[in-house]
Amino acid sequence: MTNPRDKLTYTEPLAVGEVAVDAPPEEVYRLVSDPVAMAQFAEEFYKARWIRGATEAAVGNWFSGSNRNGWRRWVTHAEIVEAEPGHRFAYRVRTPFFVPISRWEYDIAADGDGSRLTVTNWLRVPRWFVPFAIFITGEPDRAGTNLSNIDTTLQRVKQHFETRRAA
Repeated sequence: MTNPRDKLTYTEPLAVGEVAVDAPPEEVYRLVSDPVAMAQFAEEFYKARWIRGATEAAVGNWFSGSNRNGWRRWVTHAEIVEAEPGHRFAYRVRTPFFVPISRWEYDIAADGDGSRLTVTNWLRVPRWFVPFAIFITGEPDRAGTNLSNIDTTLQRVKQHFETRRAA
């Protein structure tokens, strides 16, 4: 188990994962830049909705994410900070009461006939909030959990595109 306080350097990602996907970068981007659709592939993140009048991925737009771990439930707000179709989608996450939590980056590169999708998660939570985050989420090993969740999400995304191609 990783001590969350040991990973609060903010100079390196908390968790990274990548996968080859049998779809062109534009298709992969359309999926990963739609948080409402991506919720069906994730673990803790299970529901999203656009907020503040947003209806699509664009820099400055916001969405709300509903998350769960066992019986625990929490909501986050995310602001899109990068939206480059076919290449990169990134957003920063905070609590509804303005405490920064993380940054998520989705990088997409052409890879033969398909794409290589890389997900990078950066921790941004202030040290004083770590005990509260552990209590809220029930997860003392955020690095290990995010690494596992990224892998699960990437495998589900890969299967989604492979199933569509087979049909």
